[in-house]
Amino acid sequence: MSERLPSGVEVSALIRRVQGEGGFASILHKGDTDRGTISLLIAERGEMRALLERRMAADFSYRWTEVPSSVVEEGSDWREWVKKASQIDPDCWILELDIADAQRFIAETTAAG
Repeated sequence: MSERLPSGVEVSALIRRVQGEGGFASILHKGDTDRGTISLLIAERGEMRALLERRMAADFSYRWTEVPSSVVEEGSDWREWVKKASQIDPDCWILELDIADAQRFIAETTAAG
């Protein structure tokens, strides 16, 4: 089984990475600092592009996976989505990352695991 960084450390690293590339990062819901799941709402110039979640793969390693979401596909209200997600899992982290080249960021993040 692979070790993983505590969620709070990984969240901080993601925020620094986005800010280092000239983007904007915001914590929409703060979760458990050690074991909270992490979801990323990826935007480009305010328009939602993707929702990524860190999930455990079959080999017990954690990978970033792009998941379907009405927030991205239909442009539904992200505030309502955040409210529902945090009620289901109060320990989760939800970040909004607005970055200039969202597709590149998504590709790099999902490829890196």
